[in-house]
Amino acid sequence: MDTSAPQPAGHIAVEGHAGVLVARIDGGPHALFDAAIAKQLKELVDRADRDPDIHAVVFTGTHPDRFLSHSDVRWLQKGGTGFPPINTRLARLVARTARLINRLPGVRTLAGMTRLKTLLELDSFHATFLKMNASGTIFIAALNGSAFAVGAELAWACDLRIMADGDFVLGLSEVLLALTPGGGGSQRLPRLIGTQQALIAVLEGRPFTPAEALALGAVDEVVPQDQVLARSIERAEYLSLRAKKSLGAIKRSIYFGSSLSLEQGLQFEHAEFLVRDQSQEAQRRMLEYIATTDAIGELPLLDRETYARALSAGRIGGVAHRQTGTR
Repeated sequence: MDTSAPQPAGHIAVEGHAGVLVARIDGGPHALFDAAIAKQLKELVDRADRDPDIHAVVFTGTHPDRFLSHSDVRWLQKGGTGFPPINTRLARLVARTARLINRLPGVRTLAGMTRLKTLLELDSFHATFLKMNASGTIFIAALNGSAFAVGAELAWACDLRIMADGDFVLGLSEVLLALTPGGGGSQRLPRLIGTQQALIAVLEGRPFTPAEALALGAVDEVVPQDQVLARSIERAEYLSLRAKKSLGAIKRSIYFGSSLSLEQGLQFEHAEFLVRDQSQEAQRRMLEYIATTDAIGELPLLDRETYARALSAGRIGGVAHRQTGTR
């Protein structure tokens, strides 16, 4: 078998134009993540973040038993060839340089023609995950099967993870190739399940079964495989009824603010709150709430039925609706 033969590029097929999009990741017969998928993932996340009519994206795999196996090792191996040995301190400087280059389109195009290409691709990949965390769009991983390495890292960059029950696993396997997680796994997994649990799993390279992942908090739900996509879409539709700009503010406060010191985190939250407090949509809803309170002589949210309706509608009072630029 000729292992150097070019492999077909991966592809993300997107269903829908507004509301909840379903993104089916096709990594070929082995369900591999490659540069083509990374590029299309960036384009999709940029589009979803920019478009006020897109409220959620559900990722799933086209392989019958795999969400996304791991990166195409040929891609990673080639990217590490031809560079002199460097230490971690120098590598951090190189990574920061890649971030700066990626922010300059003209320089990025020229640098992309050099040995820096893979480095720039990996930096862009990290930026895509960070944009998912900062976006008002809800991202859900419908884990229709197993996911290793970057497959798991994509799932953990999402806001929710719904995994198929069965003979499937989820985890970081990089140490078995003398690597370390490179797509954010060593940072996001500890935030989900705790430092010690993550440390032991990553040191060993041992994945979690669906039951283990659920018990630890590495996934949010485990359902039969034939219900994974439907359940993920259901959760996406439910959460996307809420104001998109408020969802973004909440995500940024939790993803980025909660890792700061308490004082800095409170300042971060305060800034996000002030922006939302002044928004036209929030002002309208608050005035309506005040008027309702005055009319009925009670706080609407202290009525259980009213609160239940608010949770279902994604808002208190009125009729749930989507208005471009106001949600």
